Amino acid sequence: MTTHTVTGKREIPGPAGVPLLGSLFDLKKSTIDTLLRAQREHGDVVRIWGGPPGLRAEVHAVFSAEGAQRVLATESANFRKDNRFYQELRESFGNGLLTAQDEDYLRQRRLVQPLFTRRRVDGYAAAVTQETARMTDAWGEDVELIGEMTRFTLRAVARILFGADVDAAVDVVDRSFPVIGDYVLRRGYAPVNLPRHWPTPDNRRAAAATAELYAVCDRIIAERRAAGAGTDGDPGQDLLTLLAEAESAEDGTFDATELRDQVLIFLLAGHETTATSLAFALHLLARHPEEQERAREEVRRVLGGRTPTAADLDALPYLTQVLKEAMRLYPAAPVIGRRAVADTEIDGYVIPAGADVLVAPWVTHRNPLYWPDPERFDPSRFTPEEEKGRPRYAWFPFGGGPRACIGQHFSMLESVLTLAMVLDAYELTAVDTEVPVNAEITLRPEGPARCRLRKLG
Repeated sequence: MTTHTVTGKREIPGPAGVPLLGSLFDLKKSTIDTLLRAQREHGDVVRIWGGPPGLRAEVHAVFSAEGAQRVLATESANFRKDNRFYQELRESFGNGLLTAQDEDYLRQRRLVQPLFTRRRVDGYAAAVTQETARMTDAWGEDVELIGEMTRFTLRAVARILFGADVDAAVDVVDRSFPVIGDYVLRRGYAPVNLPRHWPTPDNRRAAAATAELYAVCDRIIAERRAAGAGTDGDPGQDLLTLLAEAESAEDGTFDATELRDQVLIFLLAGHETTATSLAFALHLLARHPEEQERAREEVRRVLGGRTPTAADLDALPYLTQVLKEAMRLYPAAPVIGRRAVADTEIDGYVIPAGADVLVAPWVTHRNPLYWPDPERFDPSRFTPEEEKGRPRYAWFPFGGGPRACIGQHFSMLESVLTLAMVLDAYELTAVDTEVPVNAEITLRPEGPARCRLRKLG
């Protein structure tokens, strides 16, 4: 074990790793496995370092529910999005709601919040169910859930954002996002980076993908502002139109660049995360036929063969429990980073000012103190009675505090409605019983999640 001493304070434990390089190779192999092992071997506040002298990086990981609450909520002013990863994300995807800070963030949140009320979000249910029907009608005898859910959620969020322009936007996003995402990830975790404007192959590929993505967003925004448009959202307008019209006496409106930044962040955050939750919820049900049948019985009892609406959400509690349990086992944001502004004591240790800090839903969601037999799939963990007995931040797939995901109700609505329609139409049997995963910008499956399908009458 190695330790890090803050003068006069309790030493923070952590893995020794290998000489000179620390945990570099372990982190490269699997960040989430390394963090999980660190918690089990060293406790709820851990220092992990990696890299050769002169290029060494270190993070302080906080794993307890109480510690996560301190970082994300009660002490959130002390833990900012100032680390290198967020800077790279900001440079590629703009200064939107996910990446902005301080007054920029507060102004954006005030302008955007009215567009994410429950009533407003519920108005997009019809677009979700139409896209779900389009997807399931095309299915045959088998399906690969990761790719299928990623395409579905991208189409759904693009339709809600852009309305009639969905096809052009989806094609560009589908090509561009993987290139840009991999580029951001490499630069965010590299000890040293070459300037973005140098004409290296990586820089040129990322610049070309970014230019194509920006161009399609700018074109749609310009056309929409020039002509005005309404689609099948509530009340007859897509989200882009509503964003363009967002205005207050205090905060003004979004200019063209700010509007594009919001659109890019909504596309990024609004499809990969929900796709992960949906894919693993379906795959877990395919591996657990009794739970699948119980969920299907609830769906058929409530819906009686009709298409679900937002009003049905509260009438599908077991299906919601299935989704929450899938999000516990496979949180779409498995690791959340911050940088400490000032020395902060958490769980008896002092996190030093300037430290890179991680909280990890992947690890906290597997802590046996909160989750007995944590690797077992058990939707009954999320009955109201069970939820009352756990700390607030034992489960936090949407983050928390003032920077909690603004789209969490939309994600839950989209996921429950889609699960209901899939289960009503098909019985699923898992072909791949395990799906390896790792942490990138979001949780990244490293293998397929194939299922056999049986069409139900």
